[in-house]
Amino acid sequence: MSRAFVFPGQGAQTIGMGKALAEAYPVAKAVFDEVDAALGEKLSALIWEGDIAELTLTQNAQPALMATSIAALRALESEGLGIEQASFVAGHSLGEYSALCAAGSLTLSDTARLLRIRGRAMQEAVPVGIGAMAALLGLDFETAAAVAAEAAQGEVCQAANDNDPAQVVVSGHKAAVERAVEIAKARGAKRALMLPVSAPFHCALMQPAARVMAEALAAVPIARPAVPVVVNVRAEAVTEPDRIMDLLVAQVTGSVRWRESVLWMERAGVTEFWEIGAGKALSGMIKRIAPGAVTRAIGTPEDIAALKG
Repeated sequence: MSRAFVFPGQGAQTIGMGKALAEAYPVAKAVFDEVDAALGEKLSALIWEGDIAELTLTQNAQPALMATSIAALRALESEGLGIEQASFVAGHSLGEYSALCAAGSLTLSDTARLLRIRGRAMQEAVPVGIGAMAALLGLDFETAAAVAAEAAQGEVCQAANDNDPAQVVVSGHKAAVERAVEIAKARGAKRALMLPVSAPFHCALMQPAARVMAEALAAVPIARPAVPVVVNVRAEAVTEPDRIMDLLVAQVTGSVRWRESVLWMERAGVTEFWEIGAGKALSGMIKRIAPGAVTRAIGTPEDIAALKG
């Protein structure tokens, strides 16, 4: 049985995530301690006892979700279920950084600092209120991309996340995204709704953030991953460090090709997907993309105990 470890993106954050892992596994607690030290602040206190609005700020959510994922992975490893169990790793947007950390391509401290930089850069790339994102449900990717193109009308509007066969997220200028919602409804979308996000991620408006990340990534050592990483913007496995860096920069403005990534892994023989960290959003998407696949969400000591059982 071939297995992939997959790592969630923004939106999965909850107050208290990872706390039970840290209490049950010293190796998981050490992850949060190292992230706190790398950032020079008690991010763990925000994650476990803070305000959800503050945790949801992009600059906090990104390193927080990564820390929770790596804490879950370290707990798994301590039970003999580590990265060597995986044929591939992949992550949704910021989850790609978690995947690279899991595979030993980036150190934990560097990953935390990069995600803090990435979160701030993405937030600051576009003034609040200028950009927006919307989910188009019940349209395939080609139709959704055509809707985005029609809605642009000289502004930016593009398909940002190809999540599963019936969920595509579009991103760009607020007025263009609002037009896309109306056009999608007219094209037969089951639902089309604006998303409560603070910036228009994964579109051309993020170019200032891409420049920041190019500089930040150039200053950090990237090792060859122990397990091939299926990257968002290519929907295929990559192992060369220079290419990983280039594709992380491209990811800031490029589409998250999650549906294609899962299909690529399925064609490569993956039959089981372990979602490592907070929530079960990726498991739901994977079930819709590859109905025959087995999915497991692993974010608590109970989840790990069930695997051992």
